[in-house]
Amino acid sequence: MAKRTFKGRPILPGKIEGLATVSHIGLNTLSTYKANVIGGVTDKALCTDGDNKDLYNKDLNGAILCLPQTIGSTTGGFVLMGVAKMGLAPKAMLFANHVDSLAIGGLLMADIWMDYRIITIDLLGPDFLEAVKTGDPINVSEDGTVEIG
Repeated sequence: MAKRTFKGRPILPGKIEGLATVSHIGLNTLSTYKANVIGGVTDKALCTDGDNKDLYNKDLNGAILCLPQTIGSTTGGFVLMGVAKMGLAPKAMLFANHVDSLAIGGLLMADIWMDYRIITIDLLGPDFLEAVKTGDPINVSEDGTVEIG
């Protein structure tokens, strides 16, 4: 596979390598992490959102999530902060679009209040989600460069 490089805006910068986990639809944080934040499951973060066929039943603990944006209610930020506190959050969230206000609230609270950084890059563009597939090796740099392959 030929390497593809995308340049986004680093919101919460960091450096990470791993395998991509891709959602082509918005991530509903409450539906995704319902078993963790409501059910008290603390050993894994299986996606419980049956409407998200890309992620349903996948363990998102430590994932490098590639997604368009998050969706859902104002609990979204609280949910991200909660799974960070539980040690079950993704390692990175890579947004094709602008990071949304629901997600950034929780991402910042986890980073500042809990010293738990979820690397966050946005504005990677729609071509990013067309190029990346679940399981692809991915390399994220501090400057917002994301390399696939």
